[in-house]
Amino acid sequence: MDLGLQDKIAVVTGGASTIGKAIAEGLCAEGAKVIIADMDEVQAERVAAQLCAAGHNASFVATDVGERAQVEHLAQSVLAEHGRVDILVNGAGWTVNGLFLDKPVEDWEREVAVNLWGPINTSRAFAPSMVEQASGKIINIGSDAGRVGEYQEAVYGACKGGVIALSKALARELGRYKVTVNVVCPGLTLPEKSEDAGSMSLWHSDSPQSQIFRNQETLAKVVKRYPLRRHGVPADIVPLVLLLASDQSSYITGQIISVSGGYAM
Repeated sequence: MDLGLQDKIAVVTGGASTIGKAIAEGLCAEGAKVIIADMDEVQAERVAAQLCAAGHNASFVATDVGERAQVEHLAQSVLAEHGRVDILVNGAGWTVNGLFLDKPVEDWEREVAVNLWGPINTSRAFAPSMVEQASGKIINIGSDAGRVGEYQEAVYGACKGGVIALSKALARELGRYKVTVNVVCPGLTLPEKSEDAGSMSLWHSDSPQSQIFRNQETLAKVVKRYPLRRHGVPADIVPLVLLLASDQSSYITGQIISVSGGYAM
């Protein structure tokens, strides 16, 4: 199926690693021009260079999505160079697991800044141009933690629940301008063994959670909670994102779709 993404302008936040990187690669493979927005400038530059070397059109803008001024700079840069943006994928995420009563406030603040303020900031920055051109796709990467609640992910899950509510509200407000807004909710998604997790990854390579899931016995117990009996990998998320980014999904908006092996039904 030709998704019609050739020469579409796509911004992918958190596109330097794990889920965001896989999405950036998938969009490039379909012919889109991809701008990677990530605070890990070194990794973002590396990924963009790899994509360009493979014959794709990719670039990067160093961006902390929790900082509104940086997001505004990102939007100005993209619009100045390309004149429009067709697809916005909010893939940037940050969390370090821990019990609500034990986690330091600084972790909460960072989770809220990246996971909730990030999509708010980027949507506010890019939606006006989509409204003006009467077309656009906003795809927010949520989490099943925002749908069902999850142990040791209280604030992170609250942020993702907020993203779900934000997306539904924006779908109602922007639909008249032919702008769709949807949420893709991964379950446990771990990077491929060969991939280095960057600083804006959904899962930190140096986080307690990542350390926990390096223990195969613990991981096996967690995976048993999934009907398909495996955790996700970044490539599992890409096909749905590509569909939602294409005109094949022009009548789909305001939807929350899990890609989690049946964990949340």
